[in-house]
Amino acid sequence: MGRVRGKTWMQEHVSDAYVKRARAEGLRSRAAYKLAQIAERDRLLGPGMTVVDLGAAPGGWSQVAAERVGARGRVIALDRLEMPALAGVTVIRGDLNDAQALMQLERALGGRKVDLVLSDMAPNLSGIASADQARALVLAGLALDFALKHLKPQGNLLVKLFQGTGFDEYVRALHSRFRTVVARKPEASRSRSSEVFLVAKGLRAT
Repeated sequence: MGRVRGKTWMQEHVSDAYVKRARAEGLRSRAAYKLAQIAERDRLLGPGMTVVDLGAAPGGWSQVAAERVGARGRVIALDRLEMPALAGVTVIRGDLNDAQALMQLERALGGRKVDLVLSDMAPNLSGIASADQARALVLAGLALDFALKHLKPQGNLLVKLFQGTGFDEYVRALHSRFRTVVARKPEASRSRSSEVFLVAKGLRAT
């Protein structure tokens, strides 16, 4: 997940209650609680599901997903960054925008359709709001394209985006393809962050 990090951010991070809790509970990141809170509210995860986690490193969301889908389920994680092995998770290193990485991901699926696509992808932030928002929209668009191709009928998508130019248009695109779309700001999301998590449920038949 991309950020511009400075001394103030580091001080906040070290003292963050969710950071401390994640360390105590053996979770790879505080982001795990964001997914857990949204998944519980919107009933996104369950035993036996096939889940694809885009932008997965360091693995907080994949940990939560693997625990919820259980031994009968499957979690496939993709990220450009190296991600250490995780029980119950197939890890692929690569960029979703790269044909070879996408081929690896599709090969791992083995022709199976997906119950849930997760995307916590975000660009490395430059501090220039307009440029950062444009990059974030590109990533969200890639996640949507992947979901439309690989989700089962009635499948679901959870994608992170930031408030700003293009946000409303993206939401409208979700509404055109899914039965319900809601925006979530979980308790674990820092209040000063402009991040929003869009839950799109019930992929419509084409």
